[in-house]
Amino acid sequence: MMDWFREHPDVKTIRVAAADLNGVPRGKRIPARFADKLLHEGTKFPYSVLNMDIWGEDIEDSPLVFQAGDPDGMLLPTERGFMPMPWLEAPTGLLPLWMFHPDGRPYEGDPRQALARVVERYKAAGLTPVVATELEFFLIDDSGGQLRVPPSPRSGKRRTGAETLSLRALDAFDRFFTALYDACEAMDIPADTAISEAAPGQFEINLMHQADPLKAADDAWLFKLLVKGLARQYGFAGSFMAKPYDAWSGSGMHMHFSILDLQGNNIFDNGDEEGSDRLRHAVAGCLEAMPGSTLLFAPHENSYDRLVPNAHAPTGIGWAYENRTSAIRIPSSGPKARRIEHRVAGGDVNPYLTVAAVLGAALNGLEDRAEPPPPISGNAYEQGLAQLPATWGEAIEAFATCPQIKRIFSTHLIENFVMTKRQELHYMAELSDEETVELYLDTV
Repeated sequence: MMDWFREHPDVKTIRVAAADLNGVPRGKRIPARFADKLLHEGTKFPYSVLNMDIWGEDIEDSPLVFQAGDPDGMLLPTERGFMPMPWLEAPTGLLPLWMFHPDGRPYEGDPRQALARVVERYKAAGLTPVVATELEFFLIDDSGGQLRVPPSPRSGKRRTGAETLSLRALDAFDRFFTALYDACEAMDIPADTAISEAAPGQFEINLMHQADPLKAADDAWLFKLLVKGLARQYGFAGSFMAKPYDAWSGSGMHMHFSILDLQGNNIFDNGDEEGSDRLRHAVAGCLEAMPGSTLLFAPHENSYDRLVPNAHAPTGIGWAYENRTSAIRIPSSGPKARRIEHRVAGGDVNPYLTVAAVLGAALNGLEDRAEPPPPISGNAYEQGLAQLPATWGEAIEAFATCPQIKRIFSTHLIENFVMTKRQELHYMAELSDEETVELYLDTV
């Protein structure tokens, strides 16, 4: 990893960061001359730092804080190593970290460790998940009292309407997207296709599939940091807030996955368009865990403004072939590319927890050989399906008591996340709509 500094001799400072339960990066600024020490010894944060609320406050009555003396965990580099931070003016290196106990055991309250735990379950079964994400986000002018589409850096004009799959909308922000793709290349984020989406100033970029779920979740987490940081260089916000505008659809993070066996064969492929029995088992597991998982797919108060009927986000618990109104979609593809698309999560999620929840639920279904209900056809909003939790409070309680969630995540993480969300639910009631937008616009 120290070779990176020989290739970047102008880097004088480092940021070290780990994702907390909300996906917010928590870390330190360190002079680059201590890089070798970081690589070999790591650094320390209090355990409680990965369990803060969305304001960055301690969780009241958390056993991690005063009761335990607020002890430190050990932060060590992930496999990712150093990378540039192209959104900062001074050349800077970023070193992603994850948390362990001082004796070397993974810390169960770390969201990246939670995903690693699911990946180990797959390895024990002789399986490898292949994961890709599609991330939607808004470019927003938040300089005034009202959110607006920013003026194009190219023309100086504002695009006032939705232009789905519009080259004109992409070209209007060509300078930003060119810089974004260059930065993705420098950070080893496999950014693929970009499109304009269904709301003003809304775009989507697909990240290429990875046969390493940790790499795929890293890519999504780092991409969110990059978009938010780089957009500010251009004078506007890049926001993954689930629904910044009442009148327009919100932003999602759709996740595609298939599963390979030890011979590299896709276990969802049986040579026909319907897919294998194991595809159905995985779908059934995802459906069964969906009510309890909703808090991870919609972790904030604003998230539930997106999950409403006829707004391009699922509300019913169902699946279908080639149907974007369903929560789980089986896209049309060649048999070898047979995969599941999970469409519930918003853009405001913690990618580590979302990927862990989806893959863990699918593995539950495979282990149980569960069978899903018949796939739907037509408009999922009109099918009379069982519904996702409709409010934040309902989702918190469903997550806290869900038996499928207890098979995926440690008791420690579940309890920490529930305490976090109950505290946020309590204090969010004190905020106006304007204060809510201001809070979420840059943090999630």
